[in-house]
Amino acid sequence: MYRSRTNAYNTPRSGGHRNVRRWQIAGVGAVAVTIVGVGLGVASAAESTPTPTVNCPGVAGSLPAIPAQSLAEVQRNLALLNTQIAEANNRLATTVGQGGANFIQNAILGPLKDKRVSTIDRIVISIGRHAAKPTLDENALATCTLNNGGGASATEPANVVAVATSAAAATGSTAATPTVNCPGVAGSLPAVPAQAQAEVQRNLALLNTQIAEANNRLATTVGQGGANFIQNAILGPLKDKRVATINRIATAIGRNAAKPNLDVNTLAPCTLNGAGAAAPAPEPTVVPSATAGATGSGTATAAAPTVNCPALTGLPAIPAQAQAEVASNLALLQTQIAEANNRLATTVGEGGPNFIQNAILGPLKDKRVATINRIATAIGRNAAKPDLNVAAIAPCTLNK
Repeated sequence: MYRSRTNAYNTPRSGGHRNVRRWQIAGVGAVAVTIVGVGLGVASAAESTPTPTVNCPGVAGSLPAIPAQSLAEVQRNLALLNTQIAEANNRLATTVGQGGANFIQNAILGPLKDKRVSTIDRIVISIGRHAAKPTLDENALATCTLNNGGGASATEPANVVAVATSAAAATGSTAATPTVNCPGVAGSLPAVPAQAQAEVQRNLALLNTQIAEANNRLATTVGQGGANFIQNAILGPLKDKRVATINRIATAIGRNAAKPNLDVNTLAPCTLNGAGAAAPAPEPTVVPSATAGATGSGTATAAAPTVNCPALTGLPAIPAQAQAEVASNLALLQTQIAEANNRLATTVGEGGPNFIQNAILGPLKDKRVATINRIATAIGRNAAKPDLNVAAIAPCTLNK
């Protein structure tokens, strides 16, 4: 069957095909022009809308009088608030159109608020170290909004003026700083043995140092903290230090004489001298010494006793091979007696009624048992081992 393929598009030399092509090209061009025109319109609209900026409340105007000691830190943190605003504005300018509807709040304004809270906190704490700590509405001061018209946020002043060196000066008070008033300790001490003198004087000087440190703390923290600040931060810790120091003095004396019973509950607590009152006289740094065994009235007691040890008898003939070792241990027995006598002389009055037995005679007996046994063993290596009566020879008594 024959089918004709002749139509308007394939007719030789027909103008229909060329006309269709021309219309297609013209249509595409028109669409392109339209799209370009729309794009230019969008760009033009975007360029005509200014980038928003952050708008933050001023902080410096809400601050109280600033102590001179806090000035540098407060100024540094106020400058940091300005830096944070500049950084947020830069972020707004470089992220136009970025993210979704909540991008600016979540990525810029929210983090900016967190930074401002921390910075304002540091300002408050800095002032509170040297004056009454201010109460600021940090939530209101830290929260920033947007200037949609591109306006500038208020900035913090580069310099703030220190108006006071302390809270007292800030309020115009001219009262002097109080000082601590502590009971004297040296006047409550008994005669100090010569062996304890250096340690006692060192601890008396430490009591003076502790008072000076407390007075300095009082001067540099006027108005700081609440009603109990001085008691909790200065007088309380001072009392604890003084208790430890007074106990060391009593212990040092007790090593060489009767240990004094010092009333630390009375001697350790300090009160305050009213502002401007003169501080009490410091502890003396030199105290009179007493010889070992002196009483609290300074009257010397009887001479220290000495140990009385049995002589080592009953030794057999000593083999030549054991003579050196036996002689060495016999000399050691004499050394042990000398050491015990020295201990008796330097601990007169120390400890309770059983001190000499438990701390001197008992240990001396144990040393003598070991030494006498070594002598018997040395002989027994080269001859018959002697049966020395250690139970009778080792214990020593006192020469009164």
